[in-house]
Amino acid sequence: MGAEIPDPAKGVEMGSARRPILFVSYPEAGLINPLFVLAEELSRRGVDDLWFATDDIRADDVAALKVETPVEFASLGDVVPELSAQTWDDETYRKVTQGSRFGAHRAVVEKTFVPRLRVEKYRRLEEIVRRVRPALIVVESLCQFGREVAITHGIPFVVSTPFLPSTLLAPHIPFVKGHASRGFPVPHSGLPFVMTPKQRAVNLLFKFRNAAMGVSPAIRARVAEDAAVRKELGIADGTSDIIARAEMVLCYSIPELDYPLRIPEKMKMVGTVVPPLPQTSGDDDLSAWLDAHPSIVYLAFGTITRFTPDEVHAMVEVAHRLDGRHHLLWRLPPEQREWLPEELPPNLRVESWLPSQLDVLAHPNVRLFFTHAGSNGFHEGVYFGKPQVARPLWVDCYDEAIRGQDLGISLTLDHPDRVDPDDVVDKLTRVLDDLGFRDRAQRLGARLHAAGGRATAADLLQALPQLSTR
Repeated sequence: MGAEIPDPAKGVEMGSARRPILFVSYPEAGLINPLFVLAEELSRRGVDDLWFATDDIRADDVAALKVETPVEFASLGDVVPELSAQTWDDETYRKVTQGSRFGAHRAVVEKTFVPRLRVEKYRRLEEIVRRVRPALIVVESLCQFGREVAITHGIPFVVSTPFLPSTLLAPHIPFVKGHASRGFPVPHSGLPFVMTPKQRAVNLLFKFRNAAMGVSPAIRARVAEDAAVRKELGIADGTSDIIARAEMVLCYSIPELDYPLRIPEKMKMVGTVVPPLPQTSGDDDLSAWLDAHPSIVYLAFGTITRFTPDEVHAMVEVAHRLDGRHHLLWRLPPEQREWLPEELPPNLRVESWLPSQLDVLAHPNVRLFFTHAGSNGFHEGVYFGKPQVARPLWVDCYDEAIRGQDLGISLTLDHPDRVDPDDVVDKLTRVLDDLGFRDRAQRLGARLHAAGGRATAADLLQALPQLSTR
């Protein structure tokens, strides 16, 4: 699959200006979408030799990135089910969305830290690198094999992260300061910056449990497997030190959305990256529906959330209670639509797919974003100045939800592990009725715009000496 890759045996002519850029990512929407925007922007600028290595299910998406110059697809093969949350079985989903935040964090680690699963991806990417000979690799922050190939083969790389800066910078274990204070909330804990004595104890315990998990028999066996895999593949040392080894880290956030911490020079806070809008013509039925209703709540919970039949009916009950005051647009996966009642309340519109979530969020009649608080959705909501209600269900979502609440731009459900119509209606109504939430979201949205987004990210990439034609 993909375009024919240049054969290194044919060589490159002396003085050639060829400077290939290779993007590398897992296929998950929350990880790959910012890189799609960035690759498309470089294509729009006429940059040659753009390549994108990811799983085969994204081949058509990569082909669609062409604006002026093509973005060539390089195949990393089929999706590895254990590494794709969308394919996890129900028992795994239950574990990663359990009420215990550490338990959920541990479940994700246990599910995804299986070193041998990355062997095929590493070898495929290594072969791509040998043939494309990129001047620069732009790799998503969770794509371990991507940076391993870059470091092992001595290729400069840039890290792309859709998460808050503290996700990479805050300490995970005790007695490590890093770029944040020792009392900084541990990533994935969902704890606030200003803590009660009980919360400080929970935060410290979270760190110790992280440390204990690292020396547990199960993880020690995985670490031994990892060492064997690294030896087998010839992976160089030092690949875990992401920031030190990278040329640059592109973080699609701004410091104002996180708690106070030291941002290293290499981490560039470029804000939310979105493509040119609108993405649709505006003459479709959905656009007409958005135009027709002055107060709309947009509901979208990412590609991973799995609603139960009871939760679907509870959400329909929420719409009934808001009828006459607000309309609701709900993006619900097709496999979960079967639990909808035959007759929906007149103020509820349910769609399995939207041509552009960004166009929806940008619409002036959309007054609130009801979301799982995933990193991309959280930042997109703020970018368009929309206050939010959060139903966080796993790892990073807890962190975005508590920051949004502390910033006064969102409220979080009291019991996110279930859908309680009383709780949902209360939170939605409070945010809709208090215009302070909207005003604060709009001020922060203006700062995200000012950071530059895709234009700044592309400028920073193109300014790297590795891409100079000299």
